[in-house]
Amino acid sequence: MPERNQERGSYRKKNSTITLHMAKKKLARFAEMERLENVFQPRHEEIFRTDHPLKGKWGKEIFHNDHPIILEIGCGKGEYTVGLGKLYPEKNFIGIDIKGARMWHGAKTALEQNISNAVFLRIYAEMLSSVFAPEEISEIWITFPDPQMAKVRKRLTGSRFLSLYTCFLKPGGPIHLKTDSPFLYAYTSELIQINHLKCHVRTEDLYAAGMDDKILGIKTFYEQQWLSRGKQIKYIRFSLDEVNTLEEPDTEFEKDNYHSEARYMNPNRAADL
Repeated sequence: MPERNQERGSYRKKNSTITLHMAKKKLARFAEMERLENVFQPRHEEIFRTDHPLKGKWGKEIFHNDHPIILEIGCGKGEYTVGLGKLYPEKNFIGIDIKGARMWHGAKTALEQNISNAVFLRIYAEMLSSVFAPEEISEIWITFPDPQMAKVRKRLTGSRFLSLYTCFLKPGGPIHLKTDSPFLYAYTSELIQINHLKCHVRTEDLYAAGMDDKILGIKTFYEQQWLSRGKQIKYIRFSLDEVNTLEEPDTEFEKDNYHSEARYMNPNRAADL
């Protein structure tokens, strides 16, 4: 019994040390984010029930060109935003997320590699219409979002958010969903079908489909982890065109173990946060 108590004490001490280390790293990154020239962090009063000064001016004032602007919503560590910026220097990319400590990775990489057409915006997705003007955005990427199985209003491919995207997405502008979640794939597919949205591509197993598209070859940190565990990556590309009211699917979709899977797929991930 004394040995077991000693082991528990040692485990708790190690856990406490790791937690303290993570907290210090996050604080340091948050502080650095304030100084990074490719990161924008609007204050609450700049976007709550008002328009941000950059609304409608991202091309002119930030990118200094009139090239198409593509959003990655829920960009995490920014692998897609940075990867797309490398592949398409003739386009502009903005990574959106609220978790600054993760976004820091992409922002730093973009600066270190002189990728001037990729920037990052720390903001809740619900506030996007405060920072982007009608038709200011040409395309949207949603890569490995939380499927929000219990909260339909928080699903980034749900009717609430799709309606929000129409406020700033050009008519016919493509929306890309890349996910490992069978639940989110089935839900989004059904929503597209019942609302008669235009679906350009849909596959349950992206890397077995033989699609020759260099964009789809960009793999996020978590995507690589899921692939190593044998999970299939699903992909949908669709567009909204002119949609007035969107209906929610009246179907019970089988839940998946997305959350529990994420917790243990990389036991050393704490050191990387």
